[in-house]
Amino acid sequence: MEGAADSDTPVTERPAADRAAALARLLHRDCTRLLELYKERESFLSQHAPGGERLVTLALCPEALSTGEQVGHVRSALRRCMGLLECLIVREVEEMGEELEGEYESLRKTVRDRLGHLLHSTGALLEEGEGGCPPSPPLQCTEGQDEVEASGSFAAKIWTYRVLLELIHWTDSASQTLHLFHSEQHGQQQQQQQLL
Repeated sequence: MEGAADSDTPVTERPAADRAAALARLLHRDCTRLLELYKERESFLSQHAPGGERLVTLALCPEALSTGEQVGHVRSALRRCMGLLECLIVREVEEMGEELEGEYESLRKTVRDRLGHLLHSTGALLEEGEGGCPPSPPLQCTEGQDEVEASGSFAAKIWTYRVLLELIHWTDSASQTLHLFHSEQHGQQQQQQQLL
């Protein structure tokens, strides 16, 4: 058959760091769309930009982080984001009384699944010899929720908005860091091949 790949021809697979960077870019677009859908659903939020400190902050490891350590740092932040997203989902399902099946809910599930895959991918990269920050403690859904619940529905909607902003921020950071990580790995591989 013409045009078919010869079965003896090796297929070049994209490096793991490149695949992780592509996943982070896709996830960033999904998170941005998720926020757009949320703002459409809660139209009054378009006039309110939530302020305040970041929900996900991490103490930096030593000052001069290698790119591998930056991947570990971003992965720790993404783990916190996953915990916040899980809390958000629980809160929204409880608020609605059931899991709805609209575009927002479908994309929210996709974001959760892809974030899980990105965490797995970055974890695999770190297992390949790269350092990183120590894992962050697991997030408890009750952390910071007393103020939200005491303030009512509007505060809960603002909190959800802020969680989505964190997802956008950290997936963008992951995309950039993983792209740099892949570029550095690719450069090192080319140097090694030239030496051979």
